[in-house]
Amino acid sequence: MKLATYKDASRDGQLVVVSRDLSSAHYATGIANTLRQVLDDWRFMAPQLRDLSDLLNSGKARHAFPFEPGRCMAPLPRACQWVAGQSFISHVERLHKATDAKLPKSRYTEPLMRQGGGDGFIGPCDNIVIASDASGIDFEAQVAVITGDVAMGASPEEALDGIRLLMLANDVSLRKLMADEQANGLGYLQGKPMTAFSPVAVTPDEVGDAWRQGRLNLTLQTTWNGRKVGLCDAGAGMTFHFGQLVSHMCKTRPASAGSIVGSGPVSSTDWSQGYACIAEKRAVESVDNGRASTRFMKFGDTLRIEAKGKNGQSVFGAIEQEITPAG
Repeated sequence: MKLATYKDASRDGQLVVVSRDLSSAHYATGIANTLRQVLDDWRFMAPQLRDLSDLLNSGKARHAFPFEPGRCMAPLPRACQWVAGQSFISHVERLHKATDAKLPKSRYTEPLMRQGGGDGFIGPCDNIVIASDASGIDFEAQVAVITGDVAMGASPEEALDGIRLLMLANDVSLRKLMADEQANGLGYLQGKPMTAFSPVAVTPDEVGDAWRQGRLNLTLQTTWNGRKVGLCDAGAGMTFHFGQLVSHMCKTRPASAGSIVGSGPVSSTDWSQGYACIAEKRAVESVDNGRASTRFMKFGDTLRIEAKGKNGQSVFGAIEQEITPAG
């Protein structure tokens, strides 16, 4: 099934069930008002939502209406926690190579993860509001999952069983601020201003065999100012699958239902597939040409992130955003 959250002037929005082809939707009010309620009582509410989804897909839902991505908040507007990984080793290798930094051996055996702000996300069509476009504005196109409760010490296999929903994400980065914060040693704060998610979140069964071994084996399409810059396979180059990411997160603590885990920017060993963040493109340029030539994003720039299934239809809907100045 596919779920979205419509804006209704509240913090957590109104839960809607969306048809498989993203053409229609139906309020889930009779079952749950918000996705948070569903995640807290998944085994009871998810089957009811699935029944409604079946009615909607069969054209028999009595109160269906056209689905409008522009009305969407993030599927889960507020999360228990937002943890982003760097699960594509080709991405990590390129960034290290550009700075002549030695890559620790541990990067090949366990994922690198960081805690982000989960108190409020922006919708898939909301503007990216930035104070200054001299701060090195970058996008990070990636896949993310929403979990149920996962116990401390869960194995990767057990962690996979705790994944409830899949979606796409744009984890916005301010690279120049991040460089200063990294030098201070405590991690990113101001350099990570906001994260946006796709219009809909989907249960793993919706993508069929594209969901294998904890990886989403679909092409992530990234378009910057109308030009496709990335057609990266979101599964092939993923060194650490989502079961491993969630397990690593839960190594010393449990995760509550409604935790979101991101893959980090999708990356491919085959550079002809393009890129899912500007920093990686600039790293390759620095190695090949001695300097980076691709600029970061500026006010007025637009971004689109989408993944299509084998039938050519959009699976999650598209993240479509514009960079705009604060105030």
